[in-house]
Amino acid sequence: MSLSNTVIAIDGPAASGKSSTAAWVARELGYRHLDSGVLYRAETGKRLGVADLRSAEVTAAVSSVAQLPEVRAAVNAELRRIATGENVVVDGRDIGSVVFPDAQLKIFLVADPWERARRRLHQRLGRSASDAEIADETRLLVERDASDATNTLQARDAVLIDTTYLTQEEQVQRIVALARQLQEFRAP
Repeated sequence: MSLSNTVIAIDGPAASGKSSTAAWVARELGYRHLDSGVLYRAETGKRLGVADLRSAEVTAAVSSVAQLPEVRAAVNAELRRIATGENVVVDGRDIGSVVFPDAQLKIFLVADPWERARRRLHQRLGRSASDAEIADETRLLVERDASDATNTLQARDAVLIDTTYLTQEEQVQRIVALARQLQEFRAP
């Protein structure tokens, strides 16, 4: 059974697994996935004249671009427009607190910075990273957390999920179970 106009908001800091988890949850539920980070990266790439949205140059600048009020307003409006009349899983930094404060289900993912760095490097490099590489990436993530602090907001009614010791499948199944409980509760 599907709910009409259901919004599931997944928030959390950089490299907490928001996008990959949201995409998997959306597939499991048959919902559309909206990745706010892609919109911010697209705007950053456009401003820098860079085509590769996952490049180190875009990654280094995206936080600053995303803090610009006119960029935030445009991205938030676009997310709301796309979500109109759709069942969606949306991920970002303030999706449940600012963009979709009336979302039916709000999730806030967290994980230890070292683990977030390890996961990010494994995804980027396609191999296990050395402790030195993880330490460098951890430093960068902690700096990014500090610069994103005002935009990484946990909604008061969000379910906090610490993914440090969870597999991605486990975190997806927890969110899917919560969504299905919501469906059962809202069923006529």
